[in-house]
Amino acid sequence: MASLESIAAYRLQVPLTKPYRLAFGTVRHYDVILVTATDGAGRSGFGEATILTGYTDETIEDAWPVAREFAARLVDETPQARAPALHKPSAKYPFTATAFGTALEMLAAPERFESPAARVPLVGLADAQGQEALEAQIEMLLGAGYRTIKIKVGFDADADARYVSDVQRAVRGRARIRVDANQGYTAEQGIAFVRALDPRDIELFEQPCTAGDWEAHQRVARAAGVPLMLDESIYGLEDIEKAATLDCAQFIKVKLMKFGTREALTAAIRRICDLGMQPVLGNGVACDPGCWLEALVAAAHIDNAGEMNGFLKTEVALLDDPLTFENGAITLRPGYRPGLDMDSVLRCCTDSLTCRAQAVHNLDARQRRA
Repeated sequence: MASLESIAAYRLQVPLTKPYRLAFGTVRHYDVILVTATDGAGRSGFGEATILTGYTDETIEDAWPVAREFAARLVDETPQARAPALHKPSAKYPFTATAFGTALEMLAAPERFESPAARVPLVGLADAQGQEALEAQIEMLLGAGYRTIKIKVGFDADADARYVSDVQRAVRGRARIRVDANQGYTAEQGIAFVRALDPRDIELFEQPCTAGDWEAHQRVARAAGVPLMLDESIYGLEDIEKAATLDCAQFIKVKLMKFGTREALTAAIRRICDLGMQPVLGNGVACDPGCWLEALVAAAHIDNAGEMNGFLKTEVALLDDPLTFENGAITLRPGYRPGLDMDSVLRCCTDSLTCRAQAVHNLDARQRRA
């Protein structure tokens, strides 16, 4: 394995085509840390962390200095020391660590990042208000090929239950419905919400209560007539094991940005299946590099609609060969392995740092003296 030559970190603000409304706030742009790594053989790898506080405890203000510090330290680590070095920041900054982990993973084995020929179906997001507008939006989504529709709740349990009913009337059995509360309810509110639901067409109800409140999730799960899924509660194998032990979820959602590397993500998916639960994969708040990496995993390991649709919300593509989206799915061409469109990266960049390995610095100094 060739030595690292450089690591670069970029802080980006990637604008969205329209505001994205969640229970814990409205998102108008993505705060992204993008990492690139190059070695002496001319190979490169990249990774993305989109920092949305609420999806993670990280904030972009805290994560960016950590990324700068980590880039400077990691560039001179030996190949054997890189994985242990990644482990330390991953406990408190898992999203940030993943940007480095996937960049180094790609650098070490680029052949593993060539896409197979695959179709990865995605969820379509419905958020229109008013029955007429909602029905028009549902028809548009169905016409675009989506067969799983996702809606956001977690605002007001009574109004949310009525909204779900409106969506069911518009869908009329033609698609599955995922309902996501993004931690928006107390246990009592979550129980009231699930008791008001007609289970018709509902595939799952996602993350009703605060991530750390396992008792609340248990209470909602006992009252629910629809399967529950945990998302923000899940950061590693220990959380997956806990969800199985407490019997508070039938589905577990995982995201690459929580697990550090594709290899670790794949191991988590296998463990979910071993424990009798169903994995769902995908980050709805990610740019196209992260969505592409998740699509690679989904193509091999997931049999339901992916949630790696964040790239459809951005004004700017960061990949030099953009993802192909058609008929409700990401279409992967055999051998597809994009790079970064550095013009787009720099257009969204608000700060950056490039660290060169000490050996490269020393060589440059000797060449200048010569």
